Amino acid sequence: MPRTRAPAARGQVLVAARDLSVGYGEHAVCGPATFVLRAGEALALVGVNGAGKSTLLRTCLGLLPPVDGEVRLLGRIPDPRSGRQRRAVARELGEESFFPALTVAEHLALVCFGHAVPDPERTARQLLEEFDLIDLADALPEEMSSGQRRRLALAAVLARPRRILVLDEPEQRLDHVTRRALAQRLVAERETGVAVLIACHDAEFVRTVATSVLLVGADTNLLDVSAGVRAITEGRL
Repeated sequence: MPRTRAPAARGQVLVAARDLSVGYGEHAVCGPATFVLRAGEALALVGVNGAGKSTLLRTCLGLLPPVDGEVRLLGRIPDPRSGRQRRAVARELGEESFFPALTVAEHLALVCFGHAVPDPERTARQLLEEFDLIDLADALPEEMSSGQRRRLALAAVLARPRRILVLDEPEQRLDHVTRRALAQRLVAERETGVAVLIACHDAEFVRTVATSVLLVGADTNLLDVSAGVRAITEGRL
């Protein structure tokens, strides 16, 4: 998919956390996390509901302040108001906010035009096809099912230029075929040098996409992918 900026050189550190505790106010919801995410890698956050995965994602983006420790995004303290950060980071956190009067095709075209994507109409068309939205191109968001809106949200985030891709449970509300296709797409993103940071509950999705796993909870630990998949499949999450 065309981008206005090339991904970072493979191996470049794009996200780094040290003894990072996240939560609300002074109350931490998970144990301190230390990790590094480089260009071309994918880190999957796994854990039980309420463990702090979404809170950790939001803190890495600067949407919440750390309770303790530190995190750096692109070598700096995360700031969602930063133009540099907005140009480098594409995120989908399950908010799925749409303009009610714009069709599916118009949403994607607007994202492409807004981010100066080369050949925006062609890119929008490719995304409609990739996410099986062609037949819904003229539909309004309120006319779509929750799964269809999820596909639109994911298509929109992949319309953006990106060096870092942050997704909160992207597999949710997707059928098996679409889930598998999305996993392969994220592998392709990783292979081009994009850093992928996701929260996920699906063992097969993690097995396909991730290069490492962060088990989020009272004791937050880095795991290799096989250990992370076992933690999910054994029902510990």
